[in-house]
Amino acid sequence: MSTLGKHCKGYPLKLLRQFPHWTENRKNARRVREEIDGEIVEVERDLTDSTYLYLQEDFTVTDSIFVNENIIFNNVTVEWIDYCLNVLGVQFPTSESRRSVISTEPANTNNA
Repeated sequence: MSTLGKHCKGYPLKLLRQFPHWTENRKNARRVREEIDGEIVEVERDLTDSTYLYLQEDFTVTDSIFVNENIIFNNVTVEWIDYCLNVLGVQFPTSESRRSVISTEPANTNNA
């Protein structure tokens, strides 16, 4: 069963791709129906710069309004949250609390 989060906001993929560490899992894109040779078939949706994706309250990015479905980006880091807050200007009710939780996590001190 699909779960609808409390808050999400749609953004054109062009803005999300401007994040320096952006990666996308295209295989998780929603499937759409198209007519091919007179037959209706489901195909992967093409993700273009003008495609709108949804930034969820947990800072993951999905190809639907539902949480944990069609996840395109889930590399949630302090840098990503800062990008969302300061560049995209997202203002979820829990953004500040989420940001402070992540920023208090110990840094990786492995000097390998």
